[in-house]
Amino acid sequence: MARMDYSGVAVCVPVTVPYSRYSLRSAHWFCGRALAELIKGAGIVKDEVDGFCIASFTLAPDSAVGLTQHLGVSPRWLDHIPMGGASGAVALRRAARAVQCGDAEIVACIAGDTNHVDSFRNTIASFSQFANDAVYPYGSGGPNASFAFLTDHYMRQYGATREDFGKLCVAQRDNALATPHAMMKRPLSLDDYLNARPIADPLCLFDCVMPCAGSEAFLVMSADRAKALDLPFAEILSTIERHNAYPDDPIQIRAGWAMDVDGFYDHAGVGPGDIDFLQAYDDYPVICFMQLEDLGFCAKGEAGTFVREHDLTTGGDFPFNTSGGQLSVGQAGAAGGSLGLVESIRQLTDQCLGQVVEGAQIGLASCFGMINYDRGLCTSAAILGRSGR
Repeated sequence: MARMDYSGVAVCVPVTVPYSRYSLRSAHWFCGRALAELIKGAGIVKDEVDGFCIASFTLAPDSAVGLTQHLGVSPRWLDHIPMGGASGAVALRRAARAVQCGDAEIVACIAGDTNHVDSFRNTIASFSQFANDAVYPYGSGGPNASFAFLTDHYMRQYGATREDFGKLCVAQRDNALATPHAMMKRPLSLDDYLNARPIADPLCLFDCVMPCAGSEAFLVMSADRAKALDLPFAEILSTIERHNAYPDDPIQIRAGWAMDVDGFYDHAGVGPGDIDFLQAYDDYPVICFMQLEDLGFCAKGEAGTFVREHDLTTGGDFPFNTSGGQLSVGQAGAAGGSLGLVESIRQLTDQCLGQVVEGAQIGLASCFGMINYDRGLCTSAAILGRSGR
């Protein structure tokens, strides 16, 4: 069945609530601050926002419904997206369809979390029943052990080296140095990466994302409304989402992007060679390698070679995670799923906070979330284009 395009829909007003390592504020505060910045940036009043997509791990015991009371809003369209790092592009595609159908005129897509001193431990302790059953009896809770398992398997299967992963991390740190809200502001050398303290073999310190507090957000509305408000906006060329892909694979080496990649590009009318930058979900480097392969930039198992042969800095031949990605900016909970999407909007609307990809016309933001012991369950992605390109 032919998919309806996203013509007439605008994505605009990229917002980042500055990150902090720890915060005594609630997730509700970070989401509310994001909404305030969206309203200010769009030049509208709060009641004009009649749709919300919310992603957060730390709103509990509230959900998106409870948040409406905290924010003092009465939306006619509401979605709570419990997909962690995959939530950004999922929110985008659902909000776009709501605008096209007339179910909402302006949708605020907000992802945010707090990070109290002990909140990360509490989050992973109740993250999923599957993880609890498979991992906790062996004293190996949390994502580090799961991604160490996936990384070790990938290295054995395809011959990738720590130097390959290190080149990616070093390039992202270089990109982050100009990003005001990046948590990591010191240059990182390959020697620094290779000599960092071990965390969970083969992962070391700079392979692991830093939890923090913060929020990412953007607005979805009609292109006509964006023009009337004099807002620069990006166009949606294509989106995908997939859940529990390839369940028969004994260990994850591919994910949902690989199932939908051909239709993804066909819907956009472009191919991998037309993409000017890639924003990939990057809580650990191995997932970046998986996205490079599954999204068609190289064959399965060849991401290590691809990284060795390309310059991943913002000024290089393959700009990758141009804000620095989560590995250098930090992971503000579910906001990590929108970090790359918000950065894509900035690059395509000339609103960059950090380094600029010169002449960028088309960008791809890819999202990944809900890791259980041996795989992540949720994937999504979006291809955005510069308006009027």
